[in-house]
Amino acid sequence: MRPDRLLVVDDEAGIRTTLAGILADEGWAVDLAESGEAGLEKARAEAYRAIFLDVWLPGIDGLETLRQIRRLGNETPVIIISGHGSIETAVRATKLGAFDFVEKPLSLEKVLLTLRNALRADRLERQSRSLREQLRRDTELVGDSSATRKLRDDLARIAPTAAGVLLIGERGAGKELAARIIVAGSPRADDAFVQMNCAAVSREHLDEELFGSGPEAARRGRIALARDGTLYLGAIDTLPAEICLRLARAVSVDEAREEDGPASDVRIIGGVAEGEAATRAAAGGSPLDRLHLVPVRVPPLRERAPDIPALTKHYLERFAREYARRPPALRPAAEAALAAWHWPGNVRELRNLVERLVILHDGPAITEDDLPAPLGGKS
Repeated sequence: MRPDRLLVVDDEAGIRTTLAGILADEGWAVDLAESGEAGLEKARAEAYRAIFLDVWLPGIDGLETLRQIRRLGNETPVIIISGHGSIETAVRATKLGAFDFVEKPLSLEKVLLTLRNALRADRLERQSRSLREQLRRDTELVGDSSATRKLRDDLARIAPTAAGVLLIGERGAGKELAARIIVAGSPRADDAFVQMNCAAVSREHLDEELFGSGPEAARRGRIALARDGTLYLGAIDTLPAEICLRLARAVSVDEAREEDGPASDVRIIGGVAEGEAATRAAAGGSPLDRLHLVPVRVPPLRERAPDIPALTKHYLERFAREYARRPPALRPAAEAALAAWHWPGNVRELRNLVERLVILHDGPAITEDDLPAPLGGKS
């Protein structure tokens, strides 16, 4: 395996040799450059973990070299080194994107400590970017069918408001994704997003799960955890009437009563399976009326059939990325079989199938035979 590489750019041969020796003793492979121009060429050709860059160089100086490195879109941590350090130079280097500034004569401990800190900060920044990208993918409504466009418009219209929302849809249709899209487009996007499946909590524990138990120091409930943010309650129609009443009081939907304590600023998004209960909840006349939730329907996948190829491609690429594999191609017969299936489990069923295919399939392309038997395959 090729070792991680560092780059040292300095016009003094003694400094280059000394730094190379120090870093090599720590297990690094080190490339050397004696000018800014040479350093730029190496930075274009090689992906370095970090760059040590002298300020005073023949030709273009270190700060101009740093500026051009950043213009390349290169975000490698850069540590500025100089025998003529000043606060002004350090400030300029930092504004250009340098991680830190160390002075000559170089201290072994200072060099290694600064390098460790730079690598740690770079790792955290990469993780942060990865999480942000994952969050973006997790709040992406894939497809361009008329049903998807309507849902996208409905979510975009209600997201910036303070209104509570009742998401109505079959199991696996994407109610939780719709909730996340609402949160991402709301003023509460950076605040807490707390979830609970009401049907998975026994009746005797619902009160404790939602409102907590005991004094302030005891276990906090979901409402307290979601304060100033959003609480998503799946199967919200299973909540007893008395819990709905107390929930409404707790989140300021109705006027809070003294015995319930101060109200919390929490936006409620509920999920309910499509059917008689959902129709009743949307039309009024159910305990959920006290929560004043605006109904939004999440259509099943069979009503979004034109989206199936795009969704399949989306999940093939996503799971290939997650499992560090090359995304397999999808043969036309396999694609036609997927499009023809009625998907009783909706988007969740498609997602789970594609994940299994990515994990278990070794060839360059997925054929019809690779699909499960109900879809016409032999798997």
